Amino acid sequence: MHAANPASVNAPATPMMTQYLALKAEAGDCLLFYRMGDFFELFFDDAKIAAQVLDIALTSRGEHLGVPIPMCGVPVHSAEGYLARLIKAGCRVAIAEQVETPEEAKKRGGSKALVARDIVRFVTAGTLTEEALLEPRRANVLAAVCEVRGTCAIAACDISTGRMELEECPPERLGAALARLGASELVAPEGWDDAPAEAFPRPSRDFASEAGEARLKAVHGVATLDGFGQFSRALLAAAGGLIAYLDHAGRGRLPLLLPPVIVGASAHLAMDEATRASLEILVSSQGGRKGSLVEAVDRCVTGAGARQLAEDLAAPLTDRAAIEERLALVAWLHDDALLRGDLRAVLRAAPDVGRALGRIVAGRGSPRDLGQLRDGLSEARRIHDHLLHRADRPALLDRLLPSLSGHGALVDHLTRALVPSPPTERGQGGYIAEGYDAALDELRRISGDARRAIAALEAKYRDQTGIAALKVRHNGVLGYFIEVPAGRADALMMPDSGFTHRQTMAGAVRFNALALHEEASRIAEAGGHALAAEEAHFEEMIALAIAARQSIAATAAALARIDVAAGLAERAAEGGWCLPQVVDEPCLAITGGRHPVVEAALAAKGERFVANDCTLLPDDRLWLVGGPNMGGKSTFLRQNALIVLLAQAGSFVPAEAARVGLVDRLFSRVGASDNLARGRSTFMVEMVETAAILAQASERSFVILDEVGRGTSTYDGLALAWAVVEAVHGVNRCRCLFATHYHELARLADSCEALSLHHVRAREWKGDLVLLHEVAEGPADRSYGLAVAKLAGVPAPVVARAKAVLERLEKGRAETGGLAAGLGDLPLFAAAAEARADLVDTLRERLKGLDVDALSPREALDLLYDLKREAGAEG
Repeated sequence: MHAANPASVNAPATPMMTQYLALKAEAGDCLLFYRMGDFFELFFDDAKIAAQVLDIALTSRGEHLGVPIPMCGVPVHSAEGYLARLIKAGCRVAIAEQVETPEEAKKRGGSKALVARDIVRFVTAGTLTEEALLEPRRANVLAAVCEVRGTCAIAACDISTGRMELEECPPERLGAALARLGASELVAPEGWDDAPAEAFPRPSRDFASEAGEARLKAVHGVATLDGFGQFSRALLAAAGGLIAYLDHAGRGRLPLLLPPVIVGASAHLAMDEATRASLEILVSSQGGRKGSLVEAVDRCVTGAGARQLAEDLAAPLTDRAAIEERLALVAWLHDDALLRGDLRAVLRAAPDVGRALGRIVAGRGSPRDLGQLRDGLSEARRIHDHLLHRADRPALLDRLLPSLSGHGALVDHLTRALVPSPPTERGQGGYIAEGYDAALDELRRISGDARRAIAALEAKYRDQTGIAALKVRHNGVLGYFIEVPAGRADALMMPDSGFTHRQTMAGAVRFNALALHEEASRIAEAGGHALAAEEAHFEEMIALAIAARQSIAATAAALARIDVAAGLAERAAEGGWCLPQVVDEPCLAITGGRHPVVEAALAAKGERFVANDCTLLPDDRLWLVGGPNMGGKSTFLRQNALIVLLAQAGSFVPAEAARVGLVDRLFSRVGASDNLARGRSTFMVEMVETAAILAQASERSFVILDEVGRGTSTYDGLALAWAVVEAVHGVNRCRCLFATHYHELARLADSCEALSLHHVRAREWKGDLVLLHEVAEGPADRSYGLAVAKLAGVPAPVVARAKAVLERLEKGRAETGGLAAGLGDLPLFAAAAEARADLVDTLRERLKGLDVDALSPREALDLLYDLKREAGAEG
């Protein structure tokens, strides 16, 4: 959502509006939050957009050509909540703060000088660090993408924790890479024709590889990047674009950025956007977390662990050794329930160290964030000491343990310096512990003594005046003052009363007194010095934390990984999941496999999930699965894909036993819907996804296909399904589960040696359909479509008429041989392709041998007819 620039509007030329328009021009298409006292105000089209999104009143301020200027505002103290709603609605916001006090403005330019304001920050979906604006269990990724000499590169980071990744891929794999990242915000160089549609354009100069190299060196304070790895020009360009955007958003202050990690193109199980949506990995078809795989699996007790789990599920591994390391740690914790319980109890109490560090480095840290570092690092040390002397520790845990310690001096410093529960705001002080700074303690004593003296003065003045309702009060304008009811104020008005009149209210009169003024001055002076002392200590602790940022981030990452392992072990114990065996051979042998999401949904209703086996081997790698709608075909297909995904993410799987051959790419074309935004029908979406599978699947891939060809005519659909099955079997040669209602495809079992027939069982009992949800060998005998229609509540006369039509159709099929009549003699896909290639080669050879210049017109015409006859005969 973009805001119109009001610079074109001839607004009143007041100094304030002139200042506003200059800032708005700088803000560009962002909504401008313009600070005025205790409010952020918005004007012109910005106000109209914000009022609509936030559902707040749209007012006006001044006029232009007799028309009021639209205006709305939000309180500064609650601005975060409004910002969150604007960002969620797709807006981008520029924050213009007052950068001097009114007193400083008067000193600079006289009594009518306008307070200087400047944009201090751009708030966008990918640059959030505030706790209130972030989902605790979901990473918030910002990505920059570009293309250099035919190679695409992605630089991605979560600035709330500092993790930064760089990745290269060919243009055709860019969509899958971006789908894996699930970025909240994407930027790309302007003028790039092939940039993703959702990318926000940035100046192309920001994506210069030389500038990117310089920016990376500057961020990490190094003279060479060799210690981080080998960076191509494309990677440097993407990194440069990312850092330049962060520099722009932070107005020169960069957030936490850890050394970049180069991700290999083949390091993760590749899944395109359609597959991720079909399998509902992080988001269900309803658009939320509920009903997704991550919700069914997540038993993490920390936000950081939940974010790491989501990343693991979005990017399963393809390195068997790394997978087995994760599985070994999960198995170790699975087998020791007491240890797992103790670990989870400690982790549950640990704060989100990574995000607290992110806010501190970004300049938005608070005393509470320092307290979270103290408590989180202290809990990490407890976990380290608890695990250090355990026998038979897995290798992954041994690598994580050193990161859990080494912060003793920092934790000790923060423990001595901070109160047990530091506040989120530091403006009022009170977060430095007593006993840490003797001078600060003395200032607090003076301030406290003065407050007690003021309480004593209040009692003295009541006795002196005889006014029992006299009170000593305080506000931000008058400071301390004496207040009496208006009817008793005359005595204090006398010249010799010792009181000085300050303010008359409707029912009260306010006064000052010399003794009160002196005590108030002592409080103000001591309080000011105390605040300055606390601020100095705060900055010192912030500097210590920033200096240790990389080791603190490593601790946060180690805690998250341990939480993921413990959570997965808990889920496995809870659901009776098994440890999968991951092997290099292209196989998939599942005994008693279950769908984790469907099983959980059924369990909530007190129902049982029917488990099924699946065995795909090199000589039986393609299962053709038939059976009725609602019989469980789609669930069976998806559950096996999810078992592969979970195993390669390093998790136990919902099965009695599982042997999983490593998969390089996972494809799911199960269920499709219209993509009206791109002008694609359901069938077009289905064909695009099928085309991607046929073009990209390798012998190490795993494909699940459901109802290919159902969106067009019966003959077209059957023809397409037939050809797709043959191509997957003979060309791609990958493991595949293919669900279909075309019984005619069963004939392919005679010609495709690695294809076998299966079906989901169903029975009709006394006119009703009983779905057994069991997968059995052999072809489906019928589709039970009319029985499903009856089950769905289709009116009985309609079902009866359909039955009569079906009987007539089946009679015609019996007489003619049915839809597949004549397909038995059809050559296989590969043979047909070779025949076409031979024909093309024959014609090409004849044409090459021609001397065109030597042909007479008659000979040329005869030759053309001859070639046409040959093409027609052989085609």
